[in-house]
Amino acid sequence: MAQTQMALDSLDFDATVALATKVAPHVDILEIGTPCIKHNGIDLLKTLRAKFPNNKILVDLKTMDAGFYEAEPFYKAGADICTVLGTADIGTIKGVIDVANKYGKKAQVDLINVADKKARTIEVAKLGAHIIGVHTGLDQQAAGQTPFNDLSMVSALNLGVDISVAGGVKAATTAQVRDAGATIIVAGAAIYGAVDPAASAAEITAIAHGSQESGGLFGWLKGLFS
Repeated sequence: MAQTQMALDSLDFDATVALATKVAPHVDILEIGTPCIKHNGIDLLKTLRAKFPNNKILVDLKTMDAGFYEAEPFYKAGADICTVLGTADIGTIKGVIDVANKYGKKAQVDLINVADKKARTIEVAKLGAHIIGVHTGLDQQAAGQTPFNDLSMVSALNLGVDISVAGGVKAATTAQVRDAGATIIVAGAAIYGAVDPAASAAEITAIAHGSQESGGLFGWLKGLFS
């Protein structure tokens, strides 16, 4: 079983809250995407925290410096998870992990653009990272990249941390991502671009939670992402 996470990427405050209202009953985690949190600020987090007490909330800060200092206000305002870039200094990553632990929350290390993903994953797992983010960004997706190979590598390390996967996941690939080792499955466009976002979110969550069997074929997964 994997949890599902919905990426809220709109810059519009009211549109973000409206979309969250539709999908919140059908996903485990609401993600305030990086452009969204930069544009709308911590007030959006406070609004979502008050409206959706039953959902976890991830704030995709992508912190690059001043880890403890930058992340603390968001944990205090109700974030359950904050992200820090895997390319950041190890002291910055430790800062986010430390402040997450201070509030009983979680820190996610995002592997986007990390050159040696295996080495950095092992390093931050030893440091106490709670979640490893296998992330193929929008620009990378546009260039034809997928998260498949990185997911396989991180999962094979068996480090005992959660693995979040983001990058073009849709209903057709959810079961294979789950079976390949993801414990958090992130969907964005597959939900907010659907005719019925609530129905799409419910479908992906049902699969992620184990309601649908998968062939578990890595080759098929790779093909579906492409």
